[in-house]
Amino acid sequence: MMNQTFSLAAMDRYQFCNLGIEDLNAIMAIEELVYTHPWSRGNFLDSFEQGHAVCGIRDASDKLLGYFVLMPVVDELHLLTIAVDQCKQGQGYALILLRYLKDFAASRQFHSILLEVRISNRRAREIYQRFGFEEIGRRKAYYPAHNGQREDAIVMRMSLV
Repeated sequence: MMNQTFSLAAMDRYQFCNLGIEDLNAIMAIEELVYTHPWSRGNFLDSFEQGHAVCGIRDASDKLLGYFVLMPVVDELHLLTIAVDQCKQGQGYALILLRYLKDFAASRQFHSILLEVRISNRRAREIYQRFGFEEIGRRKAYYPAHNGQREDAIVMRMSLV
């Protein structure tokens, strides 16, 4: 994957990049602030070891602003996690990451992108729907929740063909 630099009126310059184990501390700093049940270092290490695509977006000072992890499954990409730095949320970075994700998938001839999102995460669901993902099902008790409870996931897919 090549680094790309863009400029938007409301944002500083930024670039997309591949992330590796050397970026794990920056990834974890975002992950632990934005999720109530964050991935562990081990989850990310497993993704690196499995060769999943781990991509990020950095600002002009090389600070990590957000990232996603993708797992290929035959002709579909599974979006395992995506996050934007808490102080950059609401500024369009999630949509920028999703555009890059879509281009990444299309350029590698994947037919669709699949994801799960917490049923309670209305903001993320709205972003995904606005971007073209459609609800295709639910996974009962998929996510850990507070007090030992579990929360359902909504399964969403975007077709690329």
